[in-house]
Amino acid sequence: MRRAPKDTAESARKISRRALVLGAAQVGVVGALGLRMRSMQIEQADQYRLLADENRINIHLLPPPRGLIFDINGIPLAGNEQNYRIVMVREDAGDVENVLARLSRLVPLPPEAIENALVELRRSAFVPVTIADRLTWDDITRVTVNAPALPGVIAEVGLSRLYPMQSDMAHVVGYVGPVSDYDLGRIDDNDPLLRIPRFQIGKTGVENKMERALRGSAGSRRIEVNAVGRVMRELDRQEGVPGADLQLSVDARLQNYLQVRMQGESASAVVIDLENGDLRAIGSAPTFDPNLFVRGISVADWRGLNEDKYLPLSAKAVQGAYPPGSTFKMVTALAALENGDVDPEETVYCGGHTDVSDVRFHCWKRSGHGNINLHESLKQSCDVYYYDLAQRVGIDKIAEMARKLGIGIKHDVPLSAVSSGLAPDKAWKAEVRGEDWRIGDTVNASIGQGYVLASPLQLAIMTARIATGRSVTPRLVRAIDGVEQPSGAGEPLGLNENYLRRVRQSMYAVTNHNRGTGFGSRIVEDAFRMAGKTGTSQVRRITAEERARGVTRNEDLPWERRDHALFVSFAPFENPKYAVAVVVEHGGGGSVAAAPIARDIMLQALYDGTPPLSAYPSSARGRIAEQHRTFQLRDIVLPPSTDRA
Repeated sequence: MRRAPKDTAESARKISRRALVLGAAQVGVVGALGLRMRSMQIEQADQYRLLADENRINIHLLPPPRGLIFDINGIPLAGNEQNYRIVMVREDAGDVENVLARLSRLVPLPPEAIENALVELRRSAFVPVTIADRLTWDDITRVTVNAPALPGVIAEVGLSRLYPMQSDMAHVVGYVGPVSDYDLGRIDDNDPLLRIPRFQIGKTGVENKMERALRGSAGSRRIEVNAVGRVMRELDRQEGVPGADLQLSVDARLQNYLQVRMQGESASAVVIDLENGDLRAIGSAPTFDPNLFVRGISVADWRGLNEDKYLPLSAKAVQGAYPPGSTFKMVTALAALENGDVDPEETVYCGGHTDVSDVRFHCWKRSGHGNINLHESLKQSCDVYYYDLAQRVGIDKIAEMARKLGIGIKHDVPLSAVSSGLAPDKAWKAEVRGEDWRIGDTVNASIGQGYVLASPLQLAIMTARIATGRSVTPRLVRAIDGVEQPSGAGEPLGLNENYLRRVRQSMYAVTNHNRGTGFGSRIVEDAFRMAGKTGTSQVRRITAEERARGVTRNEDLPWERRDHALFVSFAPFENPKYAVAVVVEHGGGGSVAAAPIARDIMLQALYDGTPPLSAYPSSARGRIAEQHRTFQLRDIVLPPSTDRA
């Protein structure tokens, strides 16, 4: 049927409207797509370029070289050595267990190493995890050749800590080890380096206390990888900031002699420079090789160190807290003199004991010393004299003097678990023990027994302050990156110089008068004459029954029940340069066990090397000559580029 012209025109108008709407919609869609493409390609180009780069570029942290540690003469105490190692990034590896299985056919990977690696890889998706280190060049070559079959595996050269002085500096320098969950919990530090598995930080000693300075700051590198994770090229590298180099005050040669001299003993010794407080040597025996911990100590080695009753892992020189025995008598004497409670020439009768509140306190000399004054009381180490003195002056004044001389104070040295010792007084006993102070406590404290405790470091500081009259403080880190640290020379203590002089003269008599308790360990060389004080501290109670039948000799007792032996000294007497303190655990008498060690160390320091036999008493020269022949001292060579100044 033929349509009318009117119907045809209407239909055409409808088609035109549809076409217009459809065209407009198409234009709108195309326009929106165009705007979106413009936004993505121009306005958001950087964002999408970064997303694309992440598919082919990896960013790795670069641990900085750890700072070096030197002795006062520039001899290396802690350094870094190159170390070939294999690392893996879990994100790039894919099937981690399969890749580790292939890798184990190329390099030695014990089952426990694979197990540890799997644990660390599960915790770290993007951070490189060390799978094996200390590998040979041949191992690295095999891994590199097989790189296409080992996605996510990278062979690289890193740095590991090395301690060239081995056991000599173990308790001073300390050692490093892998960062642990415990470390992360105690370190208030957001440094990303700490999140790198097996990243090594200081665990003990200077390595631990100066960790932040020694660690430095991380660097980074961008590397391009292909579809299977193989490194194609390095795009960019930003080196980190190396850790600071430290110069310690210790003398490696003197430290080596000190350690060799104490071999066979459970002992500790400290040498302090009286001019500036520098710790020239500070050691404990027995000791250990810190390199064992860096390389991964075996179970057998760890058990041997940890179960040794002589505690080789303990830095006794700063951690040990011992009753100072008669070395404390100078404290009591100065407290009484300064307080005006005694005239130096006044005598006290020693009949071998004194009774206080129905308790009998004995002198070490059973028959007594007779009438004795201050000078003779120190020279012959009379206990009864100090029992009497203590009752006059009181414990609070004694404790005050002890703290002024450095006992009962935690000294600021960058070493692990530094002991504060104890200078007890009435307030301390009431607060800590909930008890009243007794007169018998004062009597015991007067001779360095009872509650009084001191470390060898504190005893050396006490001696240094008596010798100089200044508040000498210990300095172990002498310079950081060449910048010298504050001196420990100290300000005047404010003590009466006449009283100090009397105490020093009495200490001189201890080692230079034939009735002095340290006479057998004197220095014969006139220019280096030494002043000192012996000490013996009990670690057991002697009953009345035992005294009646005769006190058991130390050598007849089990080792752990023998008295501690102590000796403190300074020299030369006329112009003091060094103070030395020695403690021999369960060594018996201070004059027999500790004084000879202190004398030998002092001479080594004064002569800056092996002293002549003429410096020793004739009775000791045969033994000293044998020592010179048999001691295996370390052959220490100063680096030629080091400025000795």
